Amino acid sequence: MKYVVVLYDGMADYPVDALNGKTPMEVAKKPNLDKLARFGKMGIVKTVGDGLKPGSDIANMSVLGYNPKECYTGRSPLEAVSIGVDMKDTDIIFRCNLVTLSDEENYEDKTMVDYSAGDISTKEAREIIKDVEKHFGNDIFKFYGGVAYRHCLVWNNGTLDLGKMTPPHDISGKVIKEHLSTSPNAQKLIKMMKESYDFLMEHPVNKERIKRGEKPANSIWLWGEGTKPALPDFKEKYNVSGSIISAVDLLKGIAKCANMSAPEVEGATGYIDTNFVGKAKCALDELKTHDFVYIHLEAPDECGHRNEPHNKVKSIEMIDELVLGTILPELEKLEDYKIMVLPDHPTPIKTMTHASDPVPYMIYQKSKHADSGIETFTENTAKETGNYVDIGHELMNEFISIRNA
Repeated sequence: MKYVVVLYDGMADYPVDALNGKTPMEVAKKPNLDKLARFGKMGIVKTVGDGLKPGSDIANMSVLGYNPKECYTGRSPLEAVSIGVDMKDTDIIFRCNLVTLSDEENYEDKTMVDYSAGDISTKEAREIIKDVEKHFGNDIFKFYGGVAYRHCLVWNNGTLDLGKMTPPHDISGKVIKEHLSTSPNAQKLIKMMKESYDFLMEHPVNKERIKRGEKPANSIWLWGEGTKPALPDFKEKYNVSGSIISAVDLLKGIAKCANMSAPEVEGATGYIDTNFVGKAKCALDELKTHDFVYIHLEAPDECGHRNEPHNKVKSIEMIDELVLGTILPELEKLEDYKIMVLPDHPTPIKTMTHASDPVPYMIYQKSKHADSGIETFTENTAKETGNYVDIGHELMNEFISIRNA
């Protein structure tokens, strides 16, 4: 038996005015996904437990069958694992975004223009982070380069008692003053963020970006703090060998912590311009040596954060055509297989950030092909089935139940 999860990050949504009061899932043309839903099982699942933040870290961990309340130590440590950071138990790890802030004189009065610094390339970002490390790095603080705008800071013998270190994608278009931690313990971090603005505005990479009419990466932004992670081995937990295919360090870090494969895919960006076919072909290659493949697709989430309803629709359609359209014909050649499709959490266009609402899921098994009578896979059609999984990390037990039986 082969198992495939296709995770549309942030796909679920609320009705959108620009889409005539429909959700992107309702508008998108997705014949492959709708066909699976027609002959599979649908429902909704609560991937973010009460009291937890609706981040991709917690939600994906839950979908993969891990209880975040037992396993979660923070988002950034997972990303740090992916980029090869050697962590001590006493280290505190942060996500270090490169962001674009507006140009008011006082740092606190600036607005979060773009949490991704205008989709800065990994090559450009690595040059900037290298110089950030030269400028701020010492025996206490050390910066590490990641992918695109996503990087890490390690604070030697730091503290988690920092107040609220706000995710930058939560405050797009907002003045940052109310979202800067006032905790005394956080002031060293806030000071670096403030100082980074003047330093980065003069950086050669940013001067070239401004010349080209692109947004400068004019500030670092620190958030997502946590400690060294530890996850149970996925194969020992579910008796299947696994692989995660993703463009983002977060998912690659989860894979490494769970002793799963995390292959690189050329041209994988995490946005709508990603190499969708390459990721699908990589999944098929991984299935030759693994029982379970988890294909993580970031594009719908990014479109939600950027208030791009039509691109969110387009991303769902592209995944249907280029990912499902590539893997399903090959899976059908197998004697049997199971596929599960779902978002990790909603990223509504309306709010431009994550939400904790339960999300739709669909499970299809070739040998249990049966007409459900449901014509399309959407938030509402999934809810109308009455199937509800209240504890998100238990859904994986249902998905891999045959293997464990």
